[in-house]
Amino acid sequence: MDAVVWIVLGVLLAVAEIFTTTLFLIMFAVGAFAAAGAAALGAPVAVQAVVFAVVSALTVALARPTIRRHMRPSVDSGEQPFGVEALEGATALVIEQVGADQGMVKIDGELWTARPYDATQTFEPGARVQVIKVRGATALVWQDDISSPGELPEAKR
Repeated sequence: MDAVVWIVLGVLLAVAEIFTTTLFLIMFAVGAFAAAGAAALGAPVAVQAVVFAVVSALTVALARPTIRRHMRPSVDSGEQPFGVEALEGATALVIEQVGADQGMVKIDGELWTARPYDATQTFEPGARVQVIKVRGATALVWQDDISSPGELPEAKR
């Protein structure tokens, strides 16, 4: 009967992890499942508790740092960004007027829906903007200080 209690505890912890998404409670679920294994082998309750504590602590100490390292954005970890993360900071060309309700930009040859990072701004077609953040399939853009082709700002002449 002890194994069933540990299994129920493990399942409850795993379900709770789904709602927290911190990858912390799942470590204790692993400990509970290990304690259930000890209970199934006939270990006394004190040994089951020790198995739960040791396996949970080892899982937190050994697995969590690795998981956290892989969850960090590549910019923070010094790795080369890829996917949507690589678009942040890129220069984009406005194709359709970008305003609070609509807009289209071209980023590295691909068309993206866009909105201004500052909702009070609008950008006209042909303007160069910088991608500040990507939310879903929409790029949030900001006026970039890059000049249009063939046009040099006063400071660069």
